[in-house]
Amino acid sequence: MRTRLAATTIAAAAVIVGAAACSPNEEASDATHDMSSMSASHEAPHSSQASAGTEHNEADVMFAQMMLPHHEQALVMSDIILAKPGVPGNVTALAKRIKDAQGPEIDKLKSWLTAWNEPTHSSMDHEMDGMLSEDQIVQLRAAQGTDAARLFLTQMIEHHEGAVDMAKEEIADGKNTDAVEMARDIADSQQSEIDEMKAMLKGL
Repeated sequence: MRTRLAATTIAAAAVIVGAAACSPNEEASDATHDMSSMSASHEAPHSSQASAGTEHNEADVMFAQMMLPHHEQALVMSDIILAKPGVPGNVTALAKRIKDAQGPEIDKLKSWLTAWNEPTHSSMDHEMDGMLSEDQIVQLRAAQGTDAARLFLTQMIEHHEGAVDMAKEEIADGKNTDAVEMARDIADSQQSEIDEMKAMLKGL
C-alpha cells in the first residue's frame, strides 16, 4: 500500500516538473496571461489617448479657432435674451438649450487647441460666417419683449447657418476624429434648431 502511494506521489511530481519545463513556444500559464492582459490594459488607453489628442491637421485647427469665438458669441446672445422680461417662454427655453449645448463644446475646443499647442484665437484673418457685428449686438441689447425675441431668432438663424457651414467644412477636410464628431453634432443639432426657429418666427 505504501509502495503504491509513493509511486503515485512520484508520478504526480514528475507531471508537475514536466509542465513547468514547457518550451517558451508553448502556451503561457493563466497567471502569465492574466499579467500580460493587465499590462496591456494599462498601456493601451494611454497610447490611444495620446494619438487622439495629437493627430490633427490644419482644417482641425481652423475649425476649433473659428468655432470657439462663434460659440462664445452665441452665449452672449443667449445671455442677452435671457436677461430680458417679456420674452416668450419658447424663445428663452431655446436660448437656455443653446447655452447648455455650446458651453461644454467651448471647453472642448479650448482643450484641443491647448493639446495641439495652438493659440485659442488665430492670428490669421479668418472670416467667420454668421458672426454678428457690434452694431447688431447693440440692437439686440436695446430691443424689448416680442421685438427682442424676433430679432434674436433672426440673428441666431444666421449665426447657426454660419456654424453649420463651418462644421460641414470640418467634416469634409478634418483629420481629428473628436473634432469631426463634434462637427457632425453641430451640423445636425443646429440645422434642427434653425428649422425650429423659423417656425417660432412665424408664430410671433
